[in-house]
Amino acid sequence: MLGIGTIAKKVFGTPNDRKVKATRPLVEQINALEPEFQKLTDTQIKERTEALAQRAMGGESLDALLPEAFANCREAAKRALGLRAFDVQLMGGIFLHQGNIAEMKTGEGKTLVATFPAYLNALTGKGVHIVTVNDYLVRRDAEWMGKVFGMLGLTTGAVYPQQPEDEKRAAYKADVTYATNNELGFDYLRDNMKSELSDMYQRAHNYAIVDEVDSILIDEARTPLIISGPSQDRSEMYMTIDRVIPLLNDSHFKLDEKTRNVTYTEDGNEFLENHLAGAGILPEGQTLYDPESTTIVHHVNQGLRAHKLFQKDKDYIVRNGEVVLIDEFTGRMMAGRRLSDGLHQAIEAKEGVKIQPENVTLASVTFQNYFRLYDKLSGMTGTATTEAEEFQEIYGLGVVEVPTNRPIARIDEHDAVYRTAREKYAAIVENIKEAKAKGQPVLVGTTSIEKSEFLSNLLQKEGIEHNVLNARQHEQEAQIVADAGKFGAVTIATNMAGRGTDIQLGGNVDMKVMQALEADPEAHPDEVRQRIEAEVADEKARVKEVGGLYVLATERHESRRIDNQLRGRSGRQGDPGKSSFYLSLEDDLMRIFGSERLDNVLGKLGMKDGEAIVHPWVNKSLEKAQAKVEGRNFDIRKQLLKYDDVMNDQRKVIFGQRREIMEAQDLAEIAEDMRHQVIDDLVDIYIPAKSYADQWDGEGLYVACVEKLGIDVPVMAWCDEDGVDDTVIRERLMKASDEMMASKAAQFGPENMRQIEKQVLLQAIDQKWREHLLTLEHLRSVVGFRGYAQRDPLNEYKTEAFQLFESMLDTLRQDVTTRLAQIRPMSEEEQRAMLQQMMAQRQAAQAKVEAEQEAPAENPATGFVEEDPSTWGNPGRNDPCPCGSGKKFKHCHGELV
Repeated sequence: MLGIGTIAKKVFGTPNDRKVKATRPLVEQINALEPEFQKLTDTQIKERTEALAQRAMGGESLDALLPEAFANCREAAKRALGLRAFDVQLMGGIFLHQGNIAEMKTGEGKTLVATFPAYLNALTGKGVHIVTVNDYLVRRDAEWMGKVFGMLGLTTGAVYPQQPEDEKRAAYKADVTYATNNELGFDYLRDNMKSELSDMYQRAHNYAIVDEVDSILIDEARTPLIISGPSQDRSEMYMTIDRVIPLLNDSHFKLDEKTRNVTYTEDGNEFLENHLAGAGILPEGQTLYDPESTTIVHHVNQGLRAHKLFQKDKDYIVRNGEVVLIDEFTGRMMAGRRLSDGLHQAIEAKEGVKIQPENVTLASVTFQNYFRLYDKLSGMTGTATTEAEEFQEIYGLGVVEVPTNRPIARIDEHDAVYRTAREKYAAIVENIKEAKAKGQPVLVGTTSIEKSEFLSNLLQKEGIEHNVLNARQHEQEAQIVADAGKFGAVTIATNMAGRGTDIQLGGNVDMKVMQALEADPEAHPDEVRQRIEAEVADEKARVKEVGGLYVLATERHESRRIDNQLRGRSGRQGDPGKSSFYLSLEDDLMRIFGSERLDNVLGKLGMKDGEAIVHPWVNKSLEKAQAKVEGRNFDIRKQLLKYDDVMNDQRKVIFGQRREIMEAQDLAEIAEDMRHQVIDDLVDIYIPAKSYADQWDGEGLYVACVEKLGIDVPVMAWCDEDGVDDTVIRERLMKASDEMMASKAAQFGPENMRQIEKQVLLQAIDQKWREHLLTLEHLRSVVGFRGYAQRDPLNEYKTEAFQLFESMLDTLRQDVTTRLAQIRPMSEEEQRAMLQQMMAQRQAAQAKVEAEQEAPAENPATGFVEEDPSTWGNPGRNDPCPCGSGKKFKHCHGELV
């Protein structure tokens, strides 16, 4: 019997159906304009762009311009790339322009879809950012779609790490800018650490289109972007504690895999106290519960997390003597990313590699708050529906499912559940053998490097030829993915989110053409393409006959989206295909979320060894478990965001103030207001309101005026005068300080004084903000304990953070006033001495560089390649960068971000 909801949907259609239906009149308008735009010359297409831009800047709404703009863009894409956008691609573009997330299946041409709303919104002249997940896609898409924008008369830019400054500035000034989410976030932070407006890269945050939006705005939202600087070195402490952790047994700690949390038991604390006292880390008579032990407790906690929660070849790999994190969603290495709070150092100690010093936060922002800066935001992905609630609540983004151009022909089989991992892998190998025997290409999805290599060994024993794609082979990524659709190909991949290269049945034509031309540069490109297209078409037909691409997943992920992304690699553009999930009760998800009941049921059924249970009910129960995990992760992200919003409000104020200071021509008035406020505060402290003259602290006020205001005035004599009250003293102090600063301005010259005030203000703001961030971090780490006193930690955090911010602004005023009061022009003798010192330092540095260049290299790396950082070994931070740029390694390829 059908439910009421199901019946209603049949009569009225789903909300998604209604949204899709509402775009059809617009699509028809665009199609009706097509003959008109086909008649235009290339020059007239650009002229049409200029006309549309004038109308947009003249106040005409972009919605009114949409049909003409989309028709012009479609024609330009057809001429530049030979691609004519389908109606469903126009629909996707319309939804993006409206500020939605367009869910489009793999292979539906999302890269081309983004050009339509990007073109329309770029007509305002305010710039558009198209955000992708990795640098390869930034360069590829900017070059590829840049041809379309070029045909339309717009400029295109690409932003990537270690980019020359002039090139990056030009990229941000372009009409359409392609960049990764990381680089956009870091550039935003860097911009707000600059001291001149002309040095800033980014313009206003007008409109962003986020590709793989679920990966960027949800999966990576928990990790803030941090620009940090080195602090004290505690390597010895980490190494000593690391020798103790492996001595712990199961009774010494509790591991909660659901929440990824690990804590010490009472026995564990006692055991640690004994061993740490023996190692000389814990002073005699001191326990881990004493306030003095806070730092030691922090280190042992991080040591325990490093050993029990972080697994090598799953969460990180060791490469060239460095611990490199692996993105759990894409399986890629995250070079340059480090875990905070000393956790990365604890993992380095565990792996016996060089321990890098801990860092202090100089600036930070989460992706959630960065992307909410944009006036309009939209996104594309193959999988967003399962997270629609989060997108709506956090970002105000609706999710619309765009129909596929051709019906999906893929067969999604029910999950097969085995009792043990051994039985599961045996069945997987058997299944791959069967598919390989008939020539059906197989894409095998795994959840970690370790499991992909374990399966690879099993296939090698069976003599099955295959490719492996994980963080170790990421350099060959495009090639491996391009070959995955060939007849008889077997590919093992660790996570397939955001790969950016489609798996095409029969192989990737573009990749094959490129390889053929590299092998024979004298060959004619058109002839090579025709030959390869014919070969691929024949092979594609053979692959279709045997059932298309077979996606075989070895485990379910915590998130349904990741599973759907893997499934979506098969059956693109109406191709045939199949997907299966092979599970066992020993899998992480099954083990953590209620496999005991299922194990009992399977036991009662009397299942034989190697048998699997396959039933829709199993699928449903697994999806419920995944939905629970997703819900819990959403709650964690929501809670994190509530805390980060407190800091974000303060960040906006500080960054806004910095910008105002940089834009201001004359800051004398601001400096004067700060100085007068400091005088008010000092008078309030030493001459309290409604107090008698004999209660005044004239001596204290005199000392404070000398220290903080740089003025030597007879305050004590004033206090003894008849008829003098706090107002008179206030006015006299203000007059004296104003006269002193006016004389300084005359000594330096008005122009120099303005520059000095600007630099002093910016330096003071930056220093105080850094100290404030550190204080907030410390507050955040302990505020949770307020819950034991029945007080809401979040409210406590908000209240105290606000008080700390006010206190920071008070000390900022004092700092700026004191610094300005203390500056004085240098004498000629001091200038000469300083110049000589700088010359001597420069000569010493030059001599050191020359000595290093003449000295023979120690243990030169075999196979050293200047362009390949993986062959450089471990250059010192102050050594010249091996790339030959002439910069120090720390300022070039070794730059910390």
